[in-house]
Formats: sequence, C-alpha cells, structure tokens
Amino acid sequence: MKIIGITGGIGGGKSSILNFISSHYIAEIYYADEIARELELPGTIVYDRLVSLFGNDILENDFDHAIDKKKFAHVIYSEKDNLEKANMVIHPAVENYLNEKMRAAVKQHETELFFIEAALLIENGYNDIVDEMWYIYADDETRINRLMKDRGYTRKKAISIMESQLSDKDFRDNSDVIIDNSGDLNKALEQVKARLEGFTWVE
Repeated sequence: MKIIGITGGIGGGKSSILNFISSHYIAEIYYADEIARELELPGTIVYDRLVSLFGNDILENDFDHAIDKKKFAHVIYSEKDNLEKANMVIHPAVENYLNEKMRAAVKQHETELFFIEAALLIENGYNDIVDEMWYIYADDETRINRLMKDRGYTRKKAISIMESQLSDKDFRDNSDVIIDNSGDLNKALEQVKARLEGFTWVE
C-alpha cells in the first residue's frame, strides 16, 4: 500500500483530483479537516480538551452545545498562542486517527493507495508519514478566479487567504510530485494517471 499526501493552496483543485482518484483506483481517501471536525464533536476527548482550554465561548447555544465554527475561529485567532494551543490538541488526535486507519488498511490487504488531504500537511510534519507528497499546483490568477466563481469570495478575500498559506516555493521544496492543475482538468488527470501507472484501474 502506498501512502500519498495531497497538499496545495486553496483553489488549487485538490478535491477534483481526489474525486477522480476515488472513482478509478482502489484507494482510501481521508480529508484531515473533516476528521478534525468529527473528532471535535461533543462527547469526544478532543471536544472536552478544547472546551477546557477555551471555555463555553466557543460553543453553540443549542441543545448539543457543539463547537461553533465561527466562534472557535474567532477565539483561536484572537490571541497569538491560542492557535498553537488548539493545534496541540487537534493535530495529534487526527494523526492517531489516520494511523489507526492505515494499520487497518495494511492488515486487510485490500487498499492499494491511501491518500491524506490537507492544506497544512507540510507544516504539520506529514512528510514523515507519507511515502510521497503531491503538490496540486495552479497559478494565482486561476485560483483567484475559481474562488470567486465557486465560493463567491471577493478578490480581496481570496488573495488574503492565499497569502496566509505556504508559498509556491515552499510547497515545491517540500513535495515529491507536482500536478499542474492550472488549465484544463483533463490535463491534470493525465499527470495523475501517469504517476499511478501500475496500480489497478477501475472503470
């Protein structure tokens, strides 16, 4: 089983690449952000630790008292150390979850490709976990246009988010494979197919 990390800046088209892979290869695909949200649900250790750290100000005012995404974001970005404190709780839990899934996949001998997707894979040290790190690249203008069209972002908001992430050079310096998704998606998919040649193709 090959373990591959999928990273890149917002608007690069990581999801489109992974949707193609999930349809045509014997693969398990995990999105780190989705795992984190699952691990933050009420009743989990992560939830209890986050509430203990930041108090009830991060919770929704509903019956379940789930973590409110907007309130949580406001709190962790309001003070310099809060994001680091939150990451020290969330990221080890996500990594443990993924390690369990990897061990299970190896034991079952059915999965050929194991993908982990997140914008912060490099920052969070996933180069030590994956066999290959893939950088899904798209030029800045293409990314801005996608974010404006697909997510309704203003140009200013798109640029602001992009500038908060790793630079193109940082992504390239820390990746083993670069998939250029600046133009037609089919051209990017041909690059993926070439890289995964030898793995089982599923119609």
